Amino acid sequence: MSFLSFASSATAARPLTLVSKGAFDDWLQSLDDARRTWVEANGFTGSAGAVVVFPGPDGSVAAAAAGLGDDQTVRRSRFISASIRKALPESAWTLVSNLEGDALEEFALGWLLSGYVFGKYKSDSAPAAGLVAPEGIDAERIELIAAGEARTRDLINTPASDMGPEALEASARDLAAEFGAAIAVISGEALLSENFPMIHTVGRAATEAPRLIDLRWGGAGPKITLVGKGVCFDTGGLNLKPGASMGLMKKDMGGAANVLGLAHMLMGSGAAIQLRVLIPAVENAVAGSSFRPGDILTSRKGLTVEINNTDAEGRLVLADALTLADEDSPDLIVSMATLTGAARVAVGPDLAPYYATDDKDAAALESAARRVRDPVWRMPFWDPYEKMIEPGIADLDNAPKGGFAGSITAALFLRRFVTGCPRYLHFDIFGWTPASEPGRPKGGAGQGIRALFDALPGLAR
Repeated sequence: MSFLSFASSATAARPLTLVSKGAFDDWLQSLDDARRTWVEANGFTGSAGAVVVFPGPDGSVAAAAAGLGDDQTVRRSRFISASIRKALPESAWTLVSNLEGDALEEFALGWLLSGYVFGKYKSDSAPAAGLVAPEGIDAERIELIAAGEARTRDLINTPASDMGPEALEASARDLAAEFGAAIAVISGEALLSENFPMIHTVGRAATEAPRLIDLRWGGAGPKITLVGKGVCFDTGGLNLKPGASMGLMKKDMGGAANVLGLAHMLMGSGAAIQLRVLIPAVENAVAGSSFRPGDILTSRKGLTVEINNTDAEGRLVLADALTLADEDSPDLIVSMATLTGAARVAVGPDLAPYYATDDKDAAALESAARRVRDPVWRMPFWDPYEKMIEPGIADLDNAPKGGFAGSITAALFLRRFVTGCPRYLHFDIFGWTPASEPGRPKGGAGQGIRALFDALPGLAR
């Protein structure tokens, strides 16, 4: 049994009854005297994540009950099922509950996500309890979502020593082979001849050559292009990051990891779209060939950019990739990037801030985010701040001074390179869970991709 899949058969599975705080008294009175006494002796009251296991006549595990907590718990917590799974003994379980619809799907997905373990460098154990797919859910779809999330987490969790531009390309090629997608890669000096000057400039100082990964899948339907920031490690360049800020920079390709995880879901579901995934993959390193503060770069679009901080490199590589995406006249462009610390200060690590040029897209996305418990928060493309990214000596400034509205000015910078496509979504994500939560261990994380996957029928128009 895979820890990211449902148990294959209900044969010999034991019943797992879900009990909320509000229904606890009625449920307790429905038990026979022996089980009622057992529940009271174990102190089980239906608290969120609490479990009581009932023994059979021979002392073996016969059944269990698990708590869902109260309404406040539901508002504050996601994936209670992950805590329940970890507390149960090894067995296959069948669900006995009144959950249905979105709540049932969240329970099932949380169960699967709790089975994720990043075991590439250290053996670790995953929960041994399995769940028979509950009636009323699309089990294959939920397993697909869990697999896409696991792909994203694995990519982010892998250190830059094993996840540089070459390895990121190899991962994209593996995904393309798995789902029959076409893939092309432009790397090294060819980036200059093919007119991707800012991708080349940012990545040229690294040992591994910079590259642009271009994956295509699907022959009919609306054209959806995903663009993911693939900075595999970010030293900050010559404006070097402090050591404390550099410690998590293996996750600076979190945008690329998220769009690859989303692409996994879309292709695996057979979505009726023409999908394109663009990833500028680089390492922002320090060497004699590093680009410098004060340099002025010319982008693929022809706009010039003054470099005021080499640590604001993600928007540079994304700009060239977004220009290419825009040239193809897609119906929708979505970019995802671990772009600014300002976004984290604004909304913390749990929410995925996003920007939208189309209100209908924002409404569809937010409805989906609530439905699948993948929280997002809309930020404004605030036009009056446009002057903050105009330095005077060049068309654009990559790092406006002053420290105000850092996420917004970065989003406005990127929007300058999407002029043909009328619908653009940009996500300024963190891509990391700083402290373990149910179903979300400390480490790499998908943010916004489940919401996007769910919203796609409304977005693909």
